[in-house]
Amino acid sequence: QVQLVESGGGLVQAGGSLKLSCAASGTIFNIGGTAWYRQAPGLQRELVASIDDDASIWYVDSVTGRFTISQDIVLKTTTLQMNGLKPDDTAVYYCKIRDSSWSGDHDYWGRGIQVTVSS
Repeated sequence: QVQLVESGGGLVQAGGSLKLSCAASGTIFNIGGTAWYRQAPGLQRELVASIDDDASIWYVDSVTGRFTISQDIVLKTTTLQMNGLKPDDTAVYYCKIRDSSWSGDHDYWGRGIQVTVSS
């Protein structure tokens, strides 16, 4: 059974930095991409950054130039380096790892980690 565990969240002042990490345990046959989402109170969950199976990287406009996503397929980890944090970045952040096997794609999710940016 695959489980994802996020770490690195917390409280930081505006302008500060945090690095979120997500580690997978269990068997993942073939990582077909990783992603980070976030959900602020009262809002829908939104995609923040992703790495697709062709290694292409995407960021939502609001974090472009401030956040950097990376992944290690061997270690089955994904990280989100967040610099220049703003109060609007306050949310619960979720990681996702896709297992692309012969039977199809299956997405695994972390339980979420709180990031709070004070003004």
